[in-house]
This record gives sequence, structure tokens and C-alpha cells, in this order.
Amino acid sequence: MQLEGKVALVTGGGRGIGRGIVERFVEEGARVAVLQRSGLDVDLAQHPQVAAIEVDLGDPEKISRGVDEAAEAFGRIDVVVNNAGMMFERSLSEIQVSEWQFMAAVNLQAPLFVVQAALPHLQKVGGGSIINIGSIEGSGANPNHAAYCATKAGIHGMTRALAVDLGADGIRCNAIAPGWIDSDLSEEYLNTNADPTAARETLVRLHPIGRKGRPDDVGNLAVFLASDQSTFLTGQIIALDGGRTALLPSPR
Repeated sequence: MQLEGKVALVTGGGRGIGRGIVERFVEEGARVAVLQRSGLDVDLAQHPQVAAIEVDLGDPEKISRGVDEAAEAFGRIDVVVNNAGMMFERSLSEIQVSEWQFMAAVNLQAPLFVVQAALPHLQKVGGGSIINIGSIEGSGANPNHAAYCATKAGIHGMTRALAVDLGADGIRCNAIAPGWIDSDLSEEYLNTNADPTAARETLVRLHPIGRKGRPDDVGNLAVFLASDQSTFLTGQIIALDGGRTALLPSPR
């Protein structure tokens, strides 16, 4: 198993992409502390390799206490996954200051302070891996996503900066930039279309690989980045999108 003996901290690990990462980490032998505002479902909450820590990620002081609690739960921290995030669609004229502040706090501020709180624990064990979940919208954009794109572009820039600053401590930092990943929320979004079936078919055609992504696709890449198989890989933004951003528009 690739992560035997390692302890990972994953924010927002109870559902969607985060759940896919947690499940793959556990399968590979890691113990995982999940930090998020709400509790976990029974399957995860009762798993012997999982610790549930309820934390308001919008509050840096609570983040610090939550990270320390994660280290106490399993005795160390080797891997940090900043996965928790949120998204809303608004035209530029409709974005409210409070909405921007909330999105920036969750998507951009929280990852920085999670890493800050985890740094002493990573240094204590001689290094480790930080994995930030960015987005293909950190370099491109869908309509009405100005605020979301700004926060994900910030995550990509932060990833490179942390790789530079922390490399001397043996700490690597990379980002996964997913494209469309199936989840309850993405299905709800598709179901708001006038013709959900046609919307799904159109979406699949955007992917040269011939399908949409799954949470375990992200989990598989996260396992590699967390493992000792990637110790020379740092400062990179890896697009995981089934080739979507490589496909040029066609009139056909």
C-alpha cells in the first residue's frame, strides 16, 4: 500500500471530490483526519482509520485548533489536502461583497491558514506533501464565474509560492486542477437544464476521453502526490480534465 504509515489531513472530505480522496487514502493504508464544518456520515465517522474534526474553515483561529487536534488524533501529519471549497454563479453586476468575502475565505484564505497551522507538524516529521485542489477555471473561465475563477487562480499561485518557500523543509506542494467531476451538486446543476439528458451528452462530448470525471479519479492522483513515488514533483498545477482543455472548439 502506497500510504502505509502516513497521516493525512483533508478539508471537506465528507462528500464529492474530498470523499473520493479520503476513500482512496484509506484504501492505501493512510489514516485520515477530515476537517469540515459538518459531521461525517456513519460509514466514515465510524471508520477506524478516520477522525472527524468539526471546524469552521472561515475562522483562522479555529483552523489552527482543528489542525492541532488532527495531529493529536493520529500522532503526526504527513499530508495536507486543501479540498474544501464553494462556488456560486453571479454576473459581475450581481456579486455582493458578503458573497465575495465568504468565497474568498473558504476557497483562498482557509488553505493558507491550514498550511500555516500544519507547518510545524510537517517539519517535525521531516517534510511531507501539500495538495491543493484548484480547478481548470484557475486558468480558464465559464460564464458568471469571476469570483470563483479568481479564487482558484489564487490557489494555483499560492501552490507555486509554497513549493518555493517550503522546499528546503522537504515539503512539496502541488495542485490538482479538476475539470468536470460527477457529484451530487453537479448532478443537481445538470438537472436544472431544460433538457438534462441533452446537457449530459453535450458535456461528455467536451471530453476526448469520452466520459466525465469521478471523485476516485481525483483520489488516484492525490494518492500519487501524497506518496513517496512523487518526491521530485513540486510546484506543479496538474489539470485532471479528461482532455477537456486540450480540445479546440470545432464547428461540427
